[in-house]
Amino acid sequence: MKNSNKTVKVAAVQISPVLYSKQGTIDKIINKILELGEKGVEFATFPETIIPYYPYFSFIQAPYAMAQEHLKLLEESIVVPSADTDAIGKAAKEANMVVSIGVNERDGGTIYNTQLLFDSDGTLIQRRRKLTPTYHERMVWGQGDASGLRAVDSAVGRIGQLACWEHYNPLFRYAMIADGEQIHSAMYPGSFLGPLHSEQTEINVRQHAMESACFVVCATGWLDEEQQKQIAQDTGGPIGPISGGCFTAIINPEGQIIGEPIKSGEGEVIADIDLSKIDSRKRLMDAKGHYSRPELVSLVIDRTPASQVHDISIDGQISASAQIISE
Repeated sequence: MKNSNKTVKVAAVQISPVLYSKQGTIDKIINKILELGEKGVEFATFPETIIPYYPYFSFIQAPYAMAQEHLKLLEESIVVPSADTDAIGKAAKEANMVVSIGVNERDGGTIYNTQLLFDSDGTLIQRRRKLTPTYHERMVWGQGDASGLRAVDSAVGRIGQLACWEHYNPLFRYAMIADGEQIHSAMYPGSFLGPLHSEQTEINVRQHAMESACFVVCATGWLDEEQQKQIAQDTGGPIGPISGGCFTAIINPEGQIIGEPIKSGEGEVIADIDLSKIDSRKRLMDAKGHYSRPELVSLVIDRTPASQVHDISIDGQISASAQIISE
């Protein structure tokens, strides 16, 4: 349901994985969902691929040397849907909360960077895969399609989701803008590239909030000192590139930060957001409406689900046999 005159309590969550443990991380996420529910939170964003953990190894380890770490991540990644996603949905329902969370999704022998959106009744209402993994990530994840490049209605409003440097692609962001998102869930890995990444993330999400005239709930992950040491030991790589780089925050449609961002440690930013402020911003600048010139510049999106196999029946009709569930 799209709401234009409603106050929503939202949370941006900065949290560490239970390193190398899918079940441990899921249990930790479920406990956090229930804890936030007790605080009256109605919508929460968790970090990019927090379940089971972001593939930091791929940034500090040579491609030819990462087979062991890659296989370890494959084994701990989750299938969608499954008992794992059912458990998260059950927690969302118990907390009466809409939950946006990043996972490593296993599909056969391939891992995808996937964003899941659960409605407050526990229903999985969107599964979208990161369209183009960034730089080192291309050694780890497969590419998503545009079937999930859309905003979806939820109990708290219309939600859009993008992962990390998808926010650097203006066409991906415009797809969310044109689809009328009210709350944008932005996910980043955190513990990555130090202060520069933190600064760039802030610029990224504040700009999107202004252009989309929406509220942005941005969550980054966190590695504690022992986790950093463990990853460095397991890969033979340096700790520096997997340090700092966090910016967990909530941004209003004017591009202003609400509350105090989190740049280190675990925690959450919680705020009440007034969705009526969206109209106040769009009255001045509506990028999908009066401020657009579609007869001159427009965006074409192919939302056809990608399929590896197409069965052509005797009457010539084509049916996709391996469609990706997007919502």
